Amino acid sequence: MMELCTPLIKAGGCDAVFVMPNTQPPITHLSQAIPYHQALSRIAPDVQFLMSLYLHPTINADTIATAAASKIIYGVKLYPAGVTTNSQDGVLDIEQYYPVFEAMQTHDLVLNLHGETPGISALTAEAEFIPQLRKIHDTFPRLRIVLEHVTTREGIEAVRKCGPTVKATITAHHLWVTTVDAEEDVFSFCKPVAKTHEDRITLLRAAVDGSSKFFFGSDSAPHPAQLKKQSGGAAGCFTQGWCTALVIGALEHALRQGWISKDHVTREALEGFLSKYGRAFYKIADLNDQASSEPRIRLTRRGETIPKSIKSSDGQIEVVPFRSGQEIMSLSWIE
Repeated sequence: MMELCTPLIKAGGCDAVFVMPNTQPPITHLSQAIPYHQALSRIAPDVQFLMSLYLHPTINADTIATAAASKIIYGVKLYPAGVTTNSQDGVLDIEQYYPVFEAMQTHDLVLNLHGETPGISALTAEAEFIPQLRKIHDTFPRLRIVLEHVTTREGIEAVRKCGPTVKATITAHHLWVTTVDAEEDVFSFCKPVAKTHEDRITLLRAAVDGSSKFFFGSDSAPHPAQLKKQSGGAAGCFTQGWCTALVIGALEHALRQGWISKDHVTREALEGFLSKYGRAFYKIADLNDQASSEPRIRLTRRGETIPKSIKSSDGQIEVVPFRSGQEIMSLSWIE
């Protein structure tokens, strides 16, 4: 799967990605992250991979100090136990990890939150998690925190009310779908699940509000097609190869529907959401507006469509992209 999907990162308009650690087995130590980073970099040497650790009882303050010194670990992901793919080893008691959060604050690593409360309806799990976000932020005000793949109005409002160290990511697929779409199409099913029409509009407006509180995160999750199609299919939308164009397409659709204002969809807002805000938050190389040598992307309409599926060279792995078969703008790099 890694060999099939990693080459599509740059094609989707990304040259820096935050790598989630919920693999099998989970990435809980630097000794696991290093070979993973090396393997990804061999496949896509022109992409910067920001590695992360999976919050787990084996992680302590010494683990954090070592990870921070490595310069390849940028964050630690908190998965509440059982809420998403490969989260069975996740967190049961968040306060148990407060000494780890203190070390992360000291060493300036990011805490990445899968913000859902386990054991309740998926439709209310994000809203129910918000008090945990506030409590962590109040206790560790200098700790950089990302509420990953936010899906609700409550999540957006909570992040806005927090201080400058708290941000949220918004995915391409959550800009397109609602609960109804996910129920009708297994390839639109993800976790956190898509929510209501009103929540979708809230996300679209947040994506172009220019506040820097929200930036793009694909949360692209390729699963074999047969696992997506089976009963209780795997959660995740595969968007990486077309993610930038999917965001722009969702915003164009929202403009046509009158859900967002043309005045807000500026070049500055788009560059901020898709690139600058996230790069600044993770403290990776800034893009210089005046430097013509900086890489840029161009989107054009050429009648391209998202493929029905992609397959490994031996045909053993097939992955169906999100919105497969739909027309999409073509992306090229200007370097």
